[in-house]
Amino acid sequence: MLDTLPAYLLRAALGLALGALLGTVARRGRFCTLGAIEDAVYARDTRRARAWLLAIGIAILGTQLLEAAAGLDLSRSIYTGPRLEWGAMILGGAMFGFGMALVGTCSFGALIRLGGGDLRALLVLLVLGLSAYMAISGVTALMRVTITEPLSVDLGSQRLGALLRLDQAGRIVVSVVVGVGFCIAALTSGAFRETKRLLVGAIVIGCVIVAGWWANGSAGFDEFETQAVGSFSFARPVGDTLLYAMLASGTKIDFGVASVFGVLVGSFASARQAGEFYWEAPDDAREVKRHLLGAFLMGTGGVTALGCTIGQGLSGLSTLSVGSMLALGAILVGARAGLYFLVDRHT
Repeated sequence: MLDTLPAYLLRAALGLALGALLGTVARRGRFCTLGAIEDAVYARDTRRARAWLLAIGIAILGTQLLEAAAGLDLSRSIYTGPRLEWGAMILGGAMFGFGMALVGTCSFGALIRLGGGDLRALLVLLVLGLSAYMAISGVTALMRVTITEPLSVDLGSQRLGALLRLDQAGRIVVSVVVGVGFCIAALTSGAFRETKRLLVGAIVIGCVIVAGWWANGSAGFDEFETQAVGSFSFARPVGDTLLYAMLASGTKIDFGVASVFGVLVGSFASARQAGEFYWEAPDDAREVKRHLLGAFLMGTGGVTALGCTIGQGLSGLSTLSVGSMLALGAILVGARAGLYFLVDRHT
């Protein structure tokens, strides 16, 4: 049956199913980037950070295996292009990270929260989606291009193996070493290994990222289409979802939009099953202002950096792109600066 579907519908079907799995597992496993940073900084608890490391390691190993054995062409990805826009990665990543701290979660986390009935997350997603499209082709796009375009360098390829000038065998070895290294770094903690919801959640999330590459680059790949191959990301796709909601009769649903809906469905089902669904609203105008500013920074920064914590931190990093490494580092620095602004300077 799936073989008879047009490529874009097959990608959408897989995006919906995989997104639902991602939303379910992330909610049950409390998989949250900002939460991992807060736990590590303020509680000296690295278990959620180690869950991230394990998910990254699995995503790297699986994605590189897909490329080697299943014909996935990572050169068609936005993360591996010849031009490293280092200024955009640093500026956009820092903006996204700081905005994430103001909101209290990332764009993916906002979808998880909305699935649990948090109306603050709805406000965040509406502003994030709007600001993302403003940065793509709207009033902030010219400023973005003007600032970041000169801050780039042509590398030929952003992939680590290519920069090290390794042959195919050498690139595979590097991929395995890096992927296994992340996994070992995560699993050295006995406390993390004993926290089954984090351990299982990280394994599943890493595998879902790989499945996203398979859905777009193998199962749903159409050689006559010009769009980039990718996996999960929740910066631009949130804006695409708002656009699709308004123009569905004149546009086609694809993996990104379907994955947003899927995460909402999975999170909602998980929240209802666990008895955790309840409506929440902002406490006061001060909280609304903080969420509005944070959402704007995340939408603008996510487009500038070509991805969010999931898009660059998992999907992008699974390609071993130095641009993704730079973007993720900037997101982490921006998030820590945001936490300092909100918490440390008042203590």
